[in-house]
Amino acid sequence: MSPKTVPISPERRLNWFTIAVLILLHAGAIAALFFFSWKVFFVAVALHWIAVGFGISLGYHRLHTHQSYQCPLWMQYALATCGTLTLEGGPMFWVGNHRIHHAKSDKPGDPHTPREGIMWAHVGWVVYDECRDITHDYTTKYAPDIARHKYYMWLNRWHWVPSVILGLILLAWGGIPMFLWGICFRVTFGLHCTWLINSLTHVMGTQRFDAGDDSRNSFLLALFTFGEGWHNNHHAHPTSARHGLAWWEFDISWITMKLLHAVGLIKHVRVAKLDQAVLNRKAA
Repeated sequence: MSPKTVPISPERRLNWFTIAVLILLHAGAIAALFFFSWKVFFVAVALHWIAVGFGISLGYHRLHTHQSYQCPLWMQYALATCGTLTLEGGPMFWVGNHRIHHAKSDKPGDPHTPREGIMWAHVGWVVYDECRDITHDYTTKYAPDIARHKYYMWLNRWHWVPSVILGLILLAWGGIPMFLWGICFRVTFGLHCTWLINSLTHVMGTQRFDAGDDSRNSFLLALFTFGEGWHNNHHAHPTSARHGLAWWEFDISWITMKLLHAVGLIKHVRVAKLDQAVLNRKAA
C-alpha cells in the first residue's frame, strides 16, 4: 500500500535551536572527511555501536520501550546513558514517542509516519515542536514506568550532558579530528540510520506479516542499525527481543543478547515463537 501524503499543518512551529544543532553536526560530519585516519574511523565505529547498538537497540528500544528482557538496574541505567549519546533525546522522550508510534502506526497521531511525507517521517518531525508538545502525556499515559525512576527523569532533562563530556574527552585525547569523527560524523550517521527506520522502512522493503501498517523489512538497514531494519517483523511482534526471526535475517543485537544471557547479565528474554513455514514465506 502506497503511503498517502498529508500536508503539514501550518500551525506546526519550527524549532530553530534543533535546526541549528543539526546544521552544525552535518557541517562537522563533512569536515571530518578531510581529517580521516583509521584510528578516528574505528573510534567512531566503536562509539556508533555503543550509542546505537547498545543505547538505542538494546536499551531505549528493546528494553525500555518494549521490555523484551530483564536486567539489573545498573545495566538499565547504563544502556539509557549510552542512548543519550545519539542525541535523540532522553529516555522519557524516546520511549514515549516510540510507544505512540506503535499505538498509532501510520494512522493519525503517529509522530513520524511517511503518510505525511517521507521527509516528514525522516527529519521533519524532529525539527518541529509538535513532537515535544505531547511530552505531558508521557508520564500519565505512555511511559509511567520510566517516570518512576529519578535517574531517568534527570537524564531526560540533561540528556545532552553525556555527549558534552564525551566530546571534551575526545577533544583532549585526539584533538579536532577525534572530535569531528567521534561526535559530529558518528552522531550524524547514527541519526540518519534511526530516521531511515522511521521513513524508509515504512515505504520500501518486504512485508512478511500483515501488521496493520506500512512497516517493511530491510536487510541493508538491519546491518547499520544492529537488527532494527527487520521492522515489519518487529511491528508484528513488538515485544520480541529477536527482530531477525529467520536464520538469514542478521540481527547483531539478538546475537549480543544471547551472549549476555549466557553470562547471566540478562534474563526472561521474550522471543516470538513462529512456525518455520511462516518464516520462509515471502511477501507477494
